Amino acid sequence: MMKKSLFACLLSSALVVGCGNTSEADTEGCEHLKEGPSAPVTASATASGAPAVSNDHKRYDISLPAGTGGNTGSVSFQVGEAAHYVFFLGSDVNLGITSTSGSSSVSFESSAKDSEACSEIKGRYVAELQVGAYTLTFGPTSQTSVSLVIEEEGEEHEHEH
Repeated sequence: MMKKSLFACLLSSALVVGCGNTSEADTEGCEHLKEGPSAPVTASATASGAPAVSNDHKRYDISLPAGTGGNTGSVSFQVGEAAHYVFFLGSDVNLGITSTSGSSSVSFESSAKDSEACSEIKGRYVAELQVGAYTLTFGPTSQTSVSLVIEEEGEEHEHEH
């Protein structure tokens, strides 16, 4: 696996100057969007009582309830470590993040509708999050579900001690 991601990193660095943590996160995001493991979740129509998702190397297959103007729903995400997080979506669905404590909207550092790493990524959002609770809101959309993978940017996946 390490050789494959190193090769992808070298290949992409020939096309783009440098090869940072983003491509490693993208490689992980692709892998989990394609292969799982998956966990089914039904989003809540409101922020209160939203089911939890995590950056635990799973693909969350989130069912979106019908809402005003389309299907929309929320899930909660507890951040244990302040870092940059990458949210990968398997469908072109709008994503909004708000802090539960301050109810303030989180600005994305970057967002894209694709990734060079694989065609499964239909949404890629990067945000710097502090320790605390957040609500992720999807939609409104015509889609009835969306797949979500959350990766911490720069996180080491193979620890050698």
